Amino acid sequence: MSGFVVKGWCPDAWRPMMAGDGLLVRVRPVLARLTGPQVEGLCAAAIRHGNGQIDLTARANLQLRGVAYAGWPTLIEELQALGLVDADPVREGRGAILVNPDWCEGDDTHAIAEELRARLAELPELPGKVGFVVDAGPAPMLTHAPGDFRITRAATGELLLRADGRASGVAVTRFTAVDALIRLAHWFVESGGRTAGRMARHDAALPGWANGDIVPAAPVVPLQPGTHPIGAVYGLPFGRIDAASLATFDCAVRLTPWRLMIAEGVAPAPAIGMLLSDSPILHVDACVGAPACPQASVETRDLAARLAPVIEGRLHVSGCAKGCARARAADWVLTGREGAFDLARHARAGAAPLHTGLSPERAVALLGAC
Repeated sequence: MSGFVVKGWCPDAWRPMMAGDGLLVRVRPVLARLTGPQVEGLCAAAIRHGNGQIDLTARANLQLRGVAYAGWPTLIEELQALGLVDADPVREGRGAILVNPDWCEGDDTHAIAEELRARLAELPELPGKVGFVVDAGPAPMLTHAPGDFRITRAATGELLLRADGRASGVAVTRFTAVDALIRLAHWFVESGGRTAGRMARHDAALPGWANGDIVPAAPVVPLQPGTHPIGAVYGLPFGRIDAASLATFDCAVRLTPWRLMIAEGVAPAPAIGMLLSDSPILHVDACVGAPACPQASVETRDLAARLAPVIEGRLHVSGCAKGCARARAADWVLTGREGAFDLARHARAGAAPLHTGLSPERAVALLGAC
């Protein structure tokens, strides 16, 4: 619709992606957690080799922005020294593991995720966007987070292996979960899953051993900015944080897929560019837009910030029809096309529009009256 290019893969540290402001270098911290020294080192590297802007992604990864080609090799060396990048590019590419951010050392989420990390070499070659979810707390937190192969808590209280796109799955234990997950990943490839690209789009019938009728438990209420048993939860508007602001934390931090960050062992205190209470801007999805993204023809985040206080429901503002900021439908979606916006309802980016050719001012007038 807007001439965008779907690349079919996500950037990582060894495969950076060029954006309008330089290379995107994605970092996948182990268990989505950075120690205090890792926070300090990462922020220094982001400033030294990039533009100092960091994005928190929907898979609880960090993207360093504005990295120059000339500085990228040195950046990788520094990230490896911090323990934030695997020396093996293949292992790094397979490490898309999203975990329940409330994990404690030794619990089911921690044990299963650590075993999966140790056995990444046993996985087949999977499509670039495929990921794993380990959500084995008392109740699921990551029900709506992206992931293709899921270990979660069942309504019966036992652990459950579920293929994304299927409503139910089969019981596993802490000691059999990784074996079953790896087996399901091999079945996915052997049954033609690479063509589909994602488990939810793969229409092959599951093998009998993985086709169970056990349903997940009801999800818990999502995290909110403010006090948390682990420390303090901070909201990051549009998932963006400045490295200099992040560097002010001298504690470990945990990343989430909801544009929220948990600072461990601290009481809530004001921090530049971060929110300690719920805000409408945390419920609006907007990609980086133009000029930072070469595929976007419109600015997105200023408009999203203007609309956040006045719109009812979920809003998605996308610079093009790719819809990078939100894969699922939103109540309202503005999609950039040739320098203007298309407006759709209950849709994903690029859907058939109700209105076309909208200026930002016209979009504000329309949505503010809804």
